[in-house]
Amino acid sequence: MNAPRYRRAAGFTLVEAIVVIVITGIVASFVAVFIRLPVQSYVETTARIALADAADTALSRMNRELRLALPNSVVVHNPGAIQFVLTKAGGRYVDTSNLPPATIQPLQFNVANPSFDMVGPAPTGRAAILAGDLVVINNTGAAPANVYATTRDNVATVTSVTTTAVGATRIALNGTLGTSAPAPFRFRVAMGTVTYLCQNNQLVRYFTPSIPTTGLTEAGLGKASVLADRAACVFNSVVLPTQLGTSLVTASLRLSSPTGETASLIRQTQVENLP
Repeated sequence: MNAPRYRRAAGFTLVEAIVVIVITGIVASFVAVFIRLPVQSYVETTARIALADAADTALSRMNRELRLALPNSVVVHNPGAIQFVLTKAGGRYVDTSNLPPATIQPLQFNVANPSFDMVGPAPTGRAAILAGDLVVINNTGAAPANVYATTRDNVATVTSVTTTAVGATRIALNGTLGTSAPAPFRFRVAMGTVTYLCQNNQLVRYFTPSIPTTGLTEAGLGKASVLADRAACVFNSVVLPTQLGTSLVTASLRLSSPTGETASLIRQTQVENLP
C-alpha cells in the first residue's frame, strides 16, 4: 500500500501579499495623478456655472424692474446702492382743457382728495390699479415735481377705483396734486420703492410700498430679500446724450464661492426719463 501524498495548501504568502499591496499602491498613485486634474476641473466648472446662474438670475430681476422704473426716479446713492420707484401701470387722465361733458370727471389740481376719469380702458391683471397704489404725475426730478422731495406735489394715494355709469374708470385720490404736475396729461401708477444694496457681502433687495423722502436710510427701506451671498456690486447711471430722455444703468455683480471660485456679470438697461 502506497503512502498518502500531502499536497501543498493553495494561497498567498505574506511576502506575496505585501508585494501586491505595494504594486497596487504604486499604480493607484499614478492613476490619481491623471484623474485629479479632470475631477478638480469638473468641480471648479460646476461651481462657476452655479455662480454665473445665481448672478444672472439676480441681474435679470433687476433688469426687469428697472424697465418699469418711474422716469427720473433712478438714483445711484453710492457704487453699491441703487434706488428707484417701481411702476406697474399708467395712462392718460381727462383734463379740464379737454372740455369734457358733465358725465366725465377731469382731474383738478390744488384740490384736496380729487378724483378723475381715465382716458380709455383701465389696465387689468397684475397691472390693475388698486387702492393703496400711488399716482405720480410729471416726475421731472426737480422739486416739487420730484417724488423724493419733501416738498413734492405730484404724488397721491389711490383710495378707490370704480366704473361710472358711462363706463369710464374713475380713480379717487387721497392728497393734493399741485400745478407742477399737469403738463403731459399722463399719470403713472407706482407700487412702491425698490432698493438694491450690497452690504455685508450680500446683494439685498428692499421693497417698501411708500416713497421715502428722507434719502437712503436702512430703517425706511422696507422688507429685505437676500438675492446673493458673497457678493460685490457696482451700479452706475448716465444720461445718454444721443437719446433724449434716456439713461443707461449699468449693474456689475461679482459672486464668489467658499472654495474661491468667482463669476462676474455686467448688465445694462436703458431707462426712460420722459415723464
